[in-house]
Amino acid sequence: MSFHIDAMTPADWEQVRTIYLEGIASGQATFEVEAPSWDAWDAGHHPFARLVGRADGKIVGWAALSPVSRRRCYAGVAEVSIYVGAASRGQGIGRQLLLAAIAESEQHGIWMLQGATFPENEASRRLQRSCGFREIGHRERIAQLQGVWRDTILTERRSRVVG
Repeated sequence: MSFHIDAMTPADWEQVRTIYLEGIASGQATFEVEAPSWDAWDAGHHPFARLVGRADGKIVGWAALSPVSRRRCYAGVAEVSIYVGAASRGQGIGRQLLLAAIAESEQHGIWMLQGATFPENEASRRLQRSCGFREIGHRERIAQLQGVWRDTILTERRSRVVG
């Protein structure tokens, strides 16, 4: 599949939200059970490294960074989210989005990216490892999804150019 990566705009939200809802429905991508409004999503994410993959004018995946803390000492630490539409998975879109998010994060002073992934989401774990993330911990029964306690694998990627 031929695609390119662009900056996400508010006009992209409906397509981004649709892909987010697919991830939510899978039960393997997030603890969230509904997609927020654009305003709520916008408020919770950094203004940079908001990326979309486009193929034939349609968004096929997206990436974004969230601050992990409001404390100044953690200003260079962000959590990364990558979502690829169900029909477009397995075609390298996630990898290209993650690499682009890494590059843009470093341009904005981010020295550490982290992820929290369900242990069963082997595709996401492989993707992260292939882009330099390492698994640093297993958080047992960290939160509930639909009334079921779930574990996550905590990953991180330390920049080699920032910090």
